[in-house]
Amino acid sequence: MKKIIVTGGSGFIGSNLVNFLIKKNYFVINIDKLTYSSNNLVHKNKSKKRYKFFKVDIINKRKLIYIIKKYKPVAIFNLAAETHVDRSIDKPYDFISSNILGVFNILESLRFFKKLNQNIKLVHVSTDEVYGDITKNNRSDENFCYKPSSPYSASKASADHLIKSYIRTYKINAVISNCCNNYGPYQYPEKLIPKMISNIFNNKKLPIYSKGKNSREWIHVLDHCRALLMLYLKGKSGQSYNVGSGMNLRNIDLVRKLIKICKIKKISIKDKTKIIFVKDRPGHDFRYALNIKKIKRQLGWKIKIKLNEGLFSTIEWYLNNQKFLKRISKKNYDKRLGLNL
Repeated sequence: MKKIIVTGGSGFIGSNLVNFLIKKNYFVINIDKLTYSSNNLVHKNKSKKRYKFFKVDIINKRKLIYIIKKYKPVAIFNLAAETHVDRSIDKPYDFISSNILGVFNILESLRFFKKLNQNIKLVHVSTDEVYGDITKNNRSDENFCYKPSSPYSASKASADHLIKSYIRTYKINAVISNCCNNYGPYQYPEKLIPKMISNIFNNKKLPIYSKGKNSREWIHVLDHCRALLMLYLKGKSGQSYNVGSGMNLRNIDLVRKLIKICKIKKISIKDKTKIIFVKDRPGHDFRYALNIKKIKRQLGWKIKIKLNEGLFSTIEWYLNNQKFLKRISKKNYDKRLGLNL
């Protein structure tokens, strides 16, 4: 049975990826430091025959090397990252530490094992935000210039550049996924979709930045997991691959769609559950949009879950798993962030 390390395997995308890989009959080693948004409970009942967890920060290179040496994985999927843009505005150091220095330690570990003739493939999860604002009717391909706007996107852009430098200089085996906004089960409710769902369930206002005209591309997390496995199996070392749906939606239209689906599902929409507009975050990009022709043409990948279908199933999941929301401390996601200038 092939072994794969997933760093950040207790986060939103990471926990879904761990489950996905186990179902594909891989032995998964999850390395996660368990921050405020971790979902480690999702793995507690996993078969010990195909799953192992280590509470480790990727800043700790010595422990990384120990785990890699012990399990001899064929690949490392790096999803260990601080992700929320608003938090990066308030505390940028955390993002520099995890998203740049942490990646550096993974790369140094891979360089160490390459000297021992162990060629481990790195699949690094980046973001569409590295491209910055994309003008209307345009979509960023893999050759677009990087123009990050926040400490978060800048830290992810830095990691991408660092990885590419190690590929060229040290010949490590690595590919990069630049993905659009994910949604689905186990997403922490500081992000737009689960926050709106949670507020609808709890008769709270639905706050949207500015006038809600900012445009985002959305993909179900399981489609992203399928793409990541494809990058491991077929992705060419040294290449970046945009992973998206090709489907853009304004934030205001997305929230209206969530309300409509909740009404269809007979979820009560009470008096306080109304859309309100709040002060925009500093440096907020207006539009992200990916050109995904490369991954479709070269690897034969495309999405399977359409947006309406995915939103229906996501709302259903949160409806059936409200204990997931209740066990999270509200102080970690109710307070407005990103205004600490």
